[in-house]
Amino acid sequence: MIHDLCVIMLTAGITSLLFKLFRQPVVLGYIVAGIIAGPYVCGQSWIDDTGSVDMWGEIGVLFLLFAMGLEFSFKKLLQVGSTALIAAGTVVIGMMSVGFLVGLLLGWNEINSLFLGGMLCMSSTTIVFKAIEDMKLGTHKFAKVAFGILIVEDLFAVVLMVLLSSIAVKQQFEGKQMLMEVGKLVGYLVLWFVVGIAVIPTFLKIFRKHLNDETLTIFAIGMCLGMVLLAISAGFSSALGAFVMGSVLAETLEAERIEHLVQPIKNIFGAIFFVSVGMMINPELLVEYWLPILVLTFVVILGQITFSTLGTLLSGQSLRVSLQTGFCLVQIGEFAFIIANFGQSAGVTDTNLYPIVVAVSVITTFLTPYIMRLSGPAEEYLTRKLSPGVLLFIENYSSRRNTVTEESSWNKYIKKIVSSILVSGILLVFLYIIYFNYVSPFILSKSSWFEDVLTDEASQFVLKAIALVILLTIAAPFIYNVSIRYCRTEQAMELWSSGNHRKATLAGIFIFRIIAGVAFISYAILRIFTLGAGVLVGISLLFLLFIMFSRRVKKQSRSMEERFMGNLTAREVSAEKKRAMSKTFVSHLLNYDLHISDFTVPSDSSFSGKTLSQLGIRGKTGVSIVRIIRGGIHTNIPGGGKHVYPGDQIVVAGTDEQIEAFKQMLDGSIVKKNENAERTHVTLERFTVTETSSLVGKTIIDSHIRDNAECIVMGIERGGEYIMNPEPSTAFMAGDIVIVAGETEKLRKTILLLND
Repeated sequence: MIHDLCVIMLTAGITSLLFKLFRQPVVLGYIVAGIIAGPYVCGQSWIDDTGSVDMWGEIGVLFLLFAMGLEFSFKKLLQVGSTALIAAGTVVIGMMSVGFLVGLLLGWNEINSLFLGGMLCMSSTTIVFKAIEDMKLGTHKFAKVAFGILIVEDLFAVVLMVLLSSIAVKQQFEGKQMLMEVGKLVGYLVLWFVVGIAVIPTFLKIFRKHLNDETLTIFAIGMCLGMVLLAISAGFSSALGAFVMGSVLAETLEAERIEHLVQPIKNIFGAIFFVSVGMMINPELLVEYWLPILVLTFVVILGQITFSTLGTLLSGQSLRVSLQTGFCLVQIGEFAFIIANFGQSAGVTDTNLYPIVVAVSVITTFLTPYIMRLSGPAEEYLTRKLSPGVLLFIENYSSRRNTVTEESSWNKYIKKIVSSILVSGILLVFLYIIYFNYVSPFILSKSSWFEDVLTDEASQFVLKAIALVILLTIAAPFIYNVSIRYCRTEQAMELWSSGNHRKATLAGIFIFRIIAGVAFISYAILRIFTLGAGVLVGISLLFLLFIMFSRRVKKQSRSMEERFMGNLTAREVSAEKKRAMSKTFVSHLLNYDLHISDFTVPSDSSFSGKTLSQLGIRGKTGVSIVRIIRGGIHTNIPGGGKHVYPGDQIVVAGTDEQIEAFKQMLDGSIVKKNENAERTHVTLERFTVTETSSLVGKTIIDSHIRDNAECIVMGIERGGEYIMNPEPSTAFMAGDIVIVAGETEKLRKTILLLND
């Protein structure tokens, strides 16, 4: 095992250095390392136990998805808006359809073609992040759009893995089964997310002062593996559990710290995973299947550009942003490897599909930076070729879609109601499942508690009543949320009085919620007691009325919601305090193709000490300076007389080109240092005060030795004793040995003058 790990790490390390040297993604280096270490290049594998490598590779998948979850956050999905949802939906549907059809045309069966479509529909989050970072395009608007699309694709990839696992087991595609799996997945995601957000951030707050790097790392990995076990026990993949726990921890205040601590572990096991991917590639197969590889490479590049650009245009972005987004999502990555690995290990895909897809991924990843640079020429070409009417239509459509509008009170209220019913309803379902499978049977089996007091029939009735009361006590806050939460608020009253059409809708919603509350209570009673329909409904209504008008239940409901929302928004609130500009202001600027960037003035910048008028930033670059932050003090909309100093944080607003021009101006302001200039050092020197020295009889302060020699008197040796850090009133005497600190050359010149 040590031998195998040594081979993997050394080959991965050497190849990654070479790929770094040639400015290529490190992931490709790991795959090449696997090809070299595998059994196909050198005639035999350098690895003794490939089973252990596969096991480490599976662990690598867990940490890759855990780290992806830390960057993902379900709340981000709700914030990316319609742009990411529309664009990602267009890409996924389009590429899955094209991939499936191409697979059939290449002669593969339906299962292979379906897996192929799943592999081709998702771009590589890692590669896109890296390419945008290397090209320094992270502040551009298209980068934010692309990241939003990748977030949605990551979530869909998790759903797709669940669906494909079901198809792999049954060897066929069933629409009903798919809907059941999706419903089950949504239910479990909501349960795990809500419970995780309610519990884990609170736990971290309580023990925050005890969580050093070591304990936090162990805790995070333990939670990840614990969720993996829960996912497996629920019938889902281990990868889903790791992803969900990462997304839960992403909402905590410790998210960045956990991400930093887990990064080295993810890098190690991730490298092993990609090496294991490379070990399964037979170069001879790549030569044999060169035609499918070229065809799929062409399909991925052309298809991703087409569907990403079209989806982004449909979401209301400009032609430039849409093309830039489409040209950066031209590769397939990590999830394609995971899906291909899963299909092969499950025995449902052909062995040749795996190396073909990996080869396509390698080629498209390699070409990504070069294709991204073609978005500009593509825009110029389309601008020349498209008719003025089409260009005007795109411009008008984009401006209409990006108009800043406030969400209506009605929409906000409906969202509150729907989320309350869905979340609390799902939690009630899982609460009932757990209670009736584990808690209720335990309570009903304790008839011995009352055997000396009651008959068997009476004791069973009492135990059933106890079981029902315990269940409804626990479930009461959730039933309250389903049936009555937000019905008696000021917002609800205002909407009720706003018009008859609203009254009818609100009345319908209220009746539906009452029926839902009665249904939950009736089901709980029916599982324990045998009652007639009329009696059952009557008792359920009484229980519901008690819950609706109980102040205690209402207080519990509000307390649970406040705790949950506090945990959910804690990280966002903390980030907002540190943000250069408010999130709302930034999002509104994006609608006008403007965005915010902040820059720190370097200590060696020629900007230092000059006013904004003297610098002429607006005239030279076109950006608007909206804020200057200095020492935590914010100056909003600074005037032309405002001075700029080293360390100032300048917040500017402008287009991509304007911000890039300002960045170049700031970089060009840095004063180059003379590396050949002679450096001076501070040293300790000793000299003896002679009888003819001008220092004799003078105090330290009167001698002006500090000003003349630019030194500090550290001590005086007199009569074999030391006076360290002498007072300024101490007088020099002949024979004193003075210890001074300063620059060597200045000290020696001054000492010679003083002793002359």
